[in-house]
Amino acid sequence: GSTPVDIHGKSILSKTGGWIAAFFIFGNEMAERMAYFGLSVNMVAFMFYVMHRPFTSSSNAVNNFLGISQASSVLGGFLADAYLGRYWTIAIFTTIYLAGLTGITLCATISKFVPNQEECDQFSLLLGNCEAAKPWQMTYLYTALYITAFGAAGIRPCVSSFGADQFDERSKNYKAHLDRFFNIFYLSVTIGAIVAFTVVVYVQMKFGWGSAFGSLAIAMGISNMVFFIGTPLYRHRLPGGSPLTRVAQVLVAAFRKRNASFGSSEFIGLYEVPGRQSAIKGSRKISHTDDFRFLDKAALQLKEDGANPSPWRLCTVTQVEEVKILMKLIPIPACTIMLNVVLTEFLTLSVQQAYTLNTHLGRLKLPVTCMPVFPGLSVFLILSLYYSIFVPVFRRITGHPHGASQLQRVGIGLAVSILSVAWAAIFERYRRNYAIKHGYLASFLTAMPNLSAYWLLIQYCLIGVAEVFCIVGLLEFLYEEAPDAMKSIGSAYAALAGGLGCFVATIINNIIKSATGNLDKGQPSWLSQNINTGRFDYFYWLLTALSIINFAIFVYSAHRYKYR
Repeated sequence: GSTPVDIHGKSILSKTGGWIAAFFIFGNEMAERMAYFGLSVNMVAFMFYVMHRPFTSSSNAVNNFLGISQASSVLGGFLADAYLGRYWTIAIFTTIYLAGLTGITLCATISKFVPNQEECDQFSLLLGNCEAAKPWQMTYLYTALYITAFGAAGIRPCVSSFGADQFDERSKNYKAHLDRFFNIFYLSVTIGAIVAFTVVVYVQMKFGWGSAFGSLAIAMGISNMVFFIGTPLYRHRLPGGSPLTRVAQVLVAAFRKRNASFGSSEFIGLYEVPGRQSAIKGSRKISHTDDFRFLDKAALQLKEDGANPSPWRLCTVTQVEEVKILMKLIPIPACTIMLNVVLTEFLTLSVQQAYTLNTHLGRLKLPVTCMPVFPGLSVFLILSLYYSIFVPVFRRITGHPHGASQLQRVGIGLAVSILSVAWAAIFERYRRNYAIKHGYLASFLTAMPNLSAYWLLIQYCLIGVAEVFCIVGLLEFLYEEAPDAMKSIGSAYAALAGGLGCFVATIINNIIKSATGNLDKGQPSWLSQNINTGRFDYFYWLLTALSIINFAIFVYSAHRYKYR
């Protein structure tokens, strides 16, 4: 069944797994997130300043990179659960990831891969008079970028599940270990992001683009070595065969018997293999539930099925329940898509806001591209204080031993994200009015010395709180609730929601630009490249309204959900 094995598929006799094995996995995730966020924060600027692409198309390209790397995580989860196992999936896709990062480094290092940079000052760049990148140069960059996205897609659904696999389910402290694991796991994600937003940005400013992207490739290479060094310590789960095939078999069998009746004289019972073990490798048996009764017809055993029925005509109860669980899980991660839309918009729009503000901290002037580090710092602080402050406070309110249930944490995160985007709208209205009043209407890349960028910290800190509660709670929820042989697919739901959030952000941006702007009449859109003539505040209020509607849907879905 779900008994852990070693890398050779043999039952584990010696002590393996635990926190020591988990820390090797944390290192891999930290480097992967460092590369991911390092690309996301630097690639827009690289395309704009070096490849001479318009800011909007650069932002959309990066949004598509973020979306593809997360939405295609279902592929990585499928390969891990069906054929490769989580360890080999991580091993293969980290190598692909490293190849993509190396390609991007070569693009930034070798002058032949970029357009001519001579006679291209900031004024020429704003007017679009710089030499544009040749089609083959952009093709090379996009190829390397999407190879990197493909590598990230294979890693993301497996790392958190593989780390959680290192803990013994029979241990009395299993739940507590799992709760702490997912908090520390997201802490490692945050540390990777903080390094990307500070050290990598510093390297770029001091040594250039090639060194910045090269540092990401070096970090990824070192993390791969660390991951492989930990191989003897890891506990593994056997892949259970293709989960998509099992899902398809249930749907086909249920459709074939759609007219059969549970009260028919031909009805023998709901089919399940005898004995304690499931027919699905890597899975325990799952008890029958009354949800989605139409799927039960796939397990409806009739006399005509015979002694050795085809799995496309008759499925076990466990197989049917796997499909039910996957269907019941969908509404919860779907409700986090809106949070990911807000995160994606903040990553680009807040940087545009920061360009117009004073980023001095005392005598220290922070680069604008460092501003996204503040959500990471707030996440780091909250995770560090989570067990000493948040858990005791929430335990008194909810009575839950861990402070709040997984779905309650997701709900808290979604609620705080509403506050974050509402504050962003309020501050943007003040910032825009200040710019117009003081004569900065046309100077959208000139910092206003008397208006500090640190007003943005409020929205950054609030979205950091939202991330901690929502994403960590979601990861733990999906791992515990997903079927035994579909843990990676379950974790891929969270990444898929993140990817869809990026795509939805791009779609919303395009709709707003076309609906609110009119070039013929000289009317700028809400998302004009000149932030002072645009209406980012209206856009943020739109996101606030969508977030409130999304939160109401989540409350309804969470109220109906029954934990396994």
